[in-house]
Amino acid sequence: MAMKELVIISGKGGTGCGLCEEVCRFGAIQNEAGVFSVDPLSCEGCGVCVEFCPAKAIDFPEQECGEWYSSTTRFGPMVHARMHTGAENSGKLVSLVKQEARKIAEKQNDEYLLVDGPPGIGCPVIASITGADAVLVVTEPTLSGEHDLNRVLQLAKHFGLPSMICINKWDINPEMSARIEAKAEKSGAVPIGRIPYDQAVTAAQIHAQTIIEESDGPAAQETKKIWEAICSTI
Repeated sequence: MAMKELVIISGKGGTGCGLCEEVCRFGAIQNEAGVFSVDPLSCEGCGVCVEFCPAKAIDFPEQECGEWYSSTTRFGPMVHARMHTGAENSGKLVSLVKQEARKIAEKQNDEYLLVDGPPGIGCPVIASITGADAVLVVTEPTLSGEHDLNRVLQLAKHFGLPSMICINKWDINPEMSARIEAKAEKSGAVPIGRIPYDQAVTAAQIHAQTIIEESDGPAAQETKKIWEAICSTI
């Protein structure tokens, strides 16, 4: 089944009033000598220009951006999606995947519904955490990892969702790992584990296995502990 996502294109019949440029928060309206158009690279698809345009000069057609699937795996059902080449992820598509997954989980009376959220804080991330009971944020001990973690924790806090964090490859920078955990705790998140660097992870990827199936080493053991901590928390 194809999923539709809205994108903005510039239409005809405008008066050149410039209201669209004023209300756009993303600077996506281009003004060349009084001729207005929408920059598709800057546009976030919020549609505010469409709503405020008095001449209805901006169109907002639907565009197919991807397809969703329901598959059977050796661990049970999985609902997922595939984006078309060059298409961006969509909050609507994420919501649809979650909706279909929830139907299956409720039908089977499953205890947990796991959602693999994308990075960042955009619409797909918001869609992935909406309705969740808790959020697990996986980060790495780097400056960029610390920055992205803080943004996601702020987002989860905004929606009133309890947050947990785990640090992947924590032992490549123990000092940064400790700093990240301290800051996370101050923001109300709960550190629940540290996954060490382990070459068995690469081996598991090569053999198309989970780390638990591939090895009983340090990464696998810590992953088990993290799962137990998640279950006891929620």
